[in-house]
Amino acid sequence: MDAIRTALPPSLTVTRADRDAALMDKARELEAAFLAEMLGHAGMDADAASAFGGGAGEEQFASFLRQEEARLMVDRGGIGLAESLFRAMGGGATDA
Repeated sequence: MDAIRTALPPSLTVTRADRDAALMDKARELEAAFLAEMLGHAGMDADAASAFGGGAGEEQFASFLRQEEARLMVDRGGIGLAESLFRAMGGGATDA
């Protein structure tokens, strides 16, 4: 592995910190997607329909609201799923 790193130009080498940051970003995206789906199943759409009157247009954009709510939940700590996903994807592991 070290031979490959030294053969690559500096602009193409990826540090462990860069890799871990990218993995954590993806893990957080996955947690947000999971939470958005769960919010939909929990009936978040029903609350929006009663608050704004419903309609076809509202149904079209309800998923955007759920996704944004889920992203904000993850930004505030989420449910811990991102950390588990991060470790499952090999984040934080040291090269042996």
